[in-house]
Amino acid sequence: MENNTSFRRSLSLLDGALLVIGSMIGSGIFIVSADIARNVGSAGWLVVVWLISGFITLAAALSYGELSGMYPHAGGQYVYLREAFGKLWGFLYGWAFFTVIQTGTIAAVAVGFGKFTGYLIPSLGEDNILVGPMNLGFITNFKITAAQLTGLATVILLTYINTRGVRNAKWIQFIFTNAKILAMGALVLFGFFLFKDGSIWQHNWDAAWFAKKIGGDADVITHESLSTGTLVISICIAMVGALFSSDAWNNVTFIAGEMKNPARNIGLSLFIGTVVVTLLYVSMNFMYLNVLSISEIANAPSDRVALAAALKIFGAFGTTFIAVLIMISTFGCNNGLILSGARVYYTMAKDNLFLPAAGKLNDKGVPAKALWMQSIWASVLCLSGQYGNLLDYIIFTVLIFYSLTIAGIFKLRKTQPDMPRPYKAFGYPVIPAIYILLAAFICMVLLIHKPTYTWPGLIIVLAGIPIYYYLQKRGAATK
Repeated sequence: MENNTSFRRSLSLLDGALLVIGSMIGSGIFIVSADIARNVGSAGWLVVVWLISGFITLAAALSYGELSGMYPHAGGQYVYLREAFGKLWGFLYGWAFFTVIQTGTIAAVAVGFGKFTGYLIPSLGEDNILVGPMNLGFITNFKITAAQLTGLATVILLTYINTRGVRNAKWIQFIFTNAKILAMGALVLFGFFLFKDGSIWQHNWDAAWFAKKIGGDADVITHESLSTGTLVISICIAMVGALFSSDAWNNVTFIAGEMKNPARNIGLSLFIGTVVVTLLYVSMNFMYLNVLSISEIANAPSDRVALAAALKIFGAFGTTFIAVLIMISTFGCNNGLILSGARVYYTMAKDNLFLPAAGKLNDKGVPAKALWMQSIWASVLCLSGQYGNLLDYIIFTVLIFYSLTIAGIFKLRKTQPDMPRPYKAFGYPVIPAIYILLAAFICMVLLIHKPTYTWPGLIIVLAGIPIYYYLQKRGAATK
């Protein structure tokens, strides 16, 4: 039965903060430090990359607090762009959000769950190839592994749980997010108190600011020192992984319709969640530097830095510890992504910019059909194996949308000066302006030096323009 016309406000400040934390922490923190180390090559610059990423994320979150107070409705960033710049910009964000940003992330996180499940149960892992490999024209080396099917099963399971009401999803988020915080905290403490070889820490910090490229393999490692200009470029490139690991903090804005006192609690959730995650991420990297040399971080097998560290700390048990930790992390992360993403499509449907069925709530007060639409497309991406490439393409575009949304604060202060603002952007106009400038600089560097990260993402977004005008025309014809 679909007899509900509005969401039920049942989520507290704690629920919101846990959603931010749980959605941000997936598998990235356990992996991407390897690529960062290869690009900057020293302990100091590795930590700096994570600190800058944390600052950028926090600056954006503090700026979004003002927008969330002005528009405490389901849809979050889609609504902010719509109100500041018009429906077209809101739709283009929603289009990219559905086609790649949210569904691609759900697929990637789900397969990450499957891969680490394979450590404990090999028959469910990525080495168990069920179909292929084969070439399908536009997809080369297509294959379906047990890890993909394991991940797909978690997407379907979490989608079903979310269709049964937000209370069920809330408890999953509470349990799994707290579990991952405790497990990561324990790993950091064990890395400092159980691992006694202080020479590694000393060696890493003796050359903390000697920036270099690290290449080769575990047997033959090459080093190439970086000039100041090259270092700046390398930091920007390295930040792609750190920013992706810190992404999805804005998911709490999508569920504003179900938050108690959203004008206050959304902004506070953003602040608390991003600060906690930044502290955890920086602490994890200090632990890596205490246990592994910078070359060992850069050359960790399959980039699994956390696994390499855990093996040194715990021995053979480290594999089990990290596998369970990442399974907990990815399962809880996907619950938050699935819960929040469907609210964007719901709001778009209300604006006649998505399939009409997505704009209906079931008898549990949740957009069940929007949840299943999201699940279907995420499952397709999961099976295609192309989610990784798509996410590489879209990170550039994500930064552009974040910048545009924050620029909306400046515009709305002029166009809607009398609009109630329970919370005002921290450090306005300086902090929001710094974010826009930093994000624009990173985008410019990626545009020049990593074109494969940029143009495909722009093409995906631009493909939404004719679809927008078709939907507008169809909506006008049905009135």
